[in-house]
Amino acid sequence: MANPIQLEGSMVALVTPFAGGEVDYETLGKLIDMQIEAGTMGLVPCGTTGESPTLSHDEHNRVVAFTVEHAAGRAIVIAGTGSNSTAEAVRLTEHAESVGADACLVVNPYYNKPPQRGMFDHIQRLAEAELPIVLYNIPGRTSIELTVETMVAMYEKIDMVVAVKEATGKLDVASGLAAACDITILSGDDSLTLPIGAVGGRGVISVLANILPGKIRKLCDAILRGDMADATARHVRLFPLFKGIFVETNPIPIKALMAMAGLIGPEIRLPLAPLADEHRPKLAAMLKTFRIEAKL
Repeated sequence: MANPIQLEGSMVALVTPFAGGEVDYETLGKLIDMQIEAGTMGLVPCGTTGESPTLSHDEHNRVVAFTVEHAAGRAIVIAGTGSNSTAEAVRLTEHAESVGADACLVVNPYYNKPPQRGMFDHIQRLAEAELPIVLYNIPGRTSIELTVETMVAMYEKIDMVVAVKEATGKLDVASGLAAACDITILSGDDSLTLPIGAVGGRGVISVLANILPGKIRKLCDAILRGDMADATARHVRLFPLFKGIFVETNPIPIKALMAMAGLIGPEIRLPLAPLADEHRPKLAAMLKTFRIEAKL
């Protein structure tokens, strides 16, 4: 279908801040404001970076609803609504639609390893909620990968499928999609935003944007206007942090960096664990190159 919303540019995979074991909504509101003021075009709550696997159903619903309400139309909201249970994914998607989300991000069904036809039927069922769908192809998290052929079939046969967050780490996937159809391709890896953009990608759902939203916006702007020299220079400068925020499982490093910078508290939910002390000095030094003082 023709994309009904502007899904391009810099979008942030929002962290979920915690305090005392609960979602810290006051801080979440401040993070949303910071993103919008820096020019971030889309907010993505309750994805991997938002620790969706450890949010209760009530917390998940409330975080999505809070993000929509607090953004108040200043940025689009793409709610994470994926699950390995189709019934649960339907419920989450219907809730996101009911509270005014602009689109949903649907991860490949994890653990049960469905065949391609099962994933097609899964997405077709979610499309009944009539909320634009961004496919989330991340085999490193799910152990299953949507093929280019399946994604093209979804795009051509399921009206609500409008985009894909491409996180396979294989540039051939983005290239194959761009060659086969005009689905909107968004990078799911900060370090691949530039090369995916070079083959037709329209932006990124970024982890690093949680702490450097303005830098990611400028990188995406350069890609979208076709200024690859400027985009390359920005990519190279950011590259150490692109890799640094994955020294341990996401979102451990980005939440640690944000806590060092005083943006959030240090809490992360088990079975994830605080960042190992050995990584802190190097990451803090990387932040300092962007004039952000980090407290270890």
